Amino acid sequence: MAEGTVADEYLAGYAQMLLDACGTGRRLTRAELDARRAEGERAAEASLGLRALVRAHLAEARRVQEALATPQRVSLLAVVEQAVDAFAEGFERAPQLAVRQEEAARREFIDDLLYGGSDLGRLAERAERFGLRLSGAHAVAVAIGPEPYGDGYPVARGIEAAVHARFGNRHTLLATKDGRLICVAPGDQPDVLAFFAERAHAATDGGRVAVGRTHPGPGGVVHSYEEALNALDLADRMDLEGPVLHAADLLVYPVLARDRQAMADLVETTLGPLREARGGAQPLIDTLSAYFDSGCVAVEAARRLSLSVRALTYRLERIRSLTRTDPGDPQHRYTLQTAVIGARLLRWPDASS
Repeated sequence: MAEGTVADEYLAGYAQMLLDACGTGRRLTRAELDARRAEGERAAEASLGLRALVRAHLAEARRVQEALATPQRVSLLAVVEQAVDAFAEGFERAPQLAVRQEEAARREFIDDLLYGGSDLGRLAERAERFGLRLSGAHAVAVAIGPEPYGDGYPVARGIEAAVHARFGNRHTLLATKDGRLICVAPGDQPDVLAFFAERAHAATDGGRVAVGRTHPGPGGVVHSYEEALNALDLADRMDLEGPVLHAADLLVYPVLARDRQAMADLVETTLGPLREARGGAQPLIDTLSAYFDSGCVAVEAARRLSLSVRALTYRLERIRSLTRTDPGDPQHRYTLQTAVIGARLLRWPDASS
């Protein structure tokens, strides 16, 4: 099909519009300009060249000029300028519209992927469009920093560019959700998630990253994502150290917290007497935490608490006196340590009321 014939399709009504406007010396109406913009959008969607289309507009204007009386030709140039400008505006707007539509579709897909709000079969079909193959197993890493992040933020763009430059297309998806940075990767490619965690930690000025376990199928992404979120929440409540947390290493905490009432009873029964201490229970709970975290080594626990060994020993003796349990006795240690973990999980005693 000849170029002129292709362009003619997008000039429908254009000549008559020029004749009508020049016949009365008026400017183009809003409806006429909107019609030109719509034709410009259609032409862009058909992947036609703008230069050829502008030439076609000018050629058509010359033919119209020959049909006009001399006085009517005065306003032709201004009318053509209006028409071509509106057409070019529509032409340029079409790709921007397509990009926004693509971004909206991607955001909707990510929401459905992470929250399971769509038919899993349909979700797997849509995933192919964004580079994922949900028939396999996947794991999800979630990073947080001192501020929320969006898709257009330099931090998010920089991490995505680094991951793609390092690994290319490995059927991974990088996105943001609720201000967090997200990486979804096949379960047999832990190096991708490890690299993402390293870059995210650095790019967020020491932010924290959690990695969920690998789970199969479309629903596996949701499961892994929830594990990563829970790991971040646990890290906050338990004051866990380390920039990267793995849900597989934290499975004991959900088990302990599963029966909340039983845990609350254990905490209250075992640690409740510590409220009678001067300064309340919290300093002594912190002492027990440091003591257990240091492997029950008094010197190391004292260093972590910035205390002398003598002061630490006094606190441990006070705990023995109030609770009638000995942190150094293996028979008592498990109960005390479990109660301390429970207190941190339940934010006891602050939330005990």
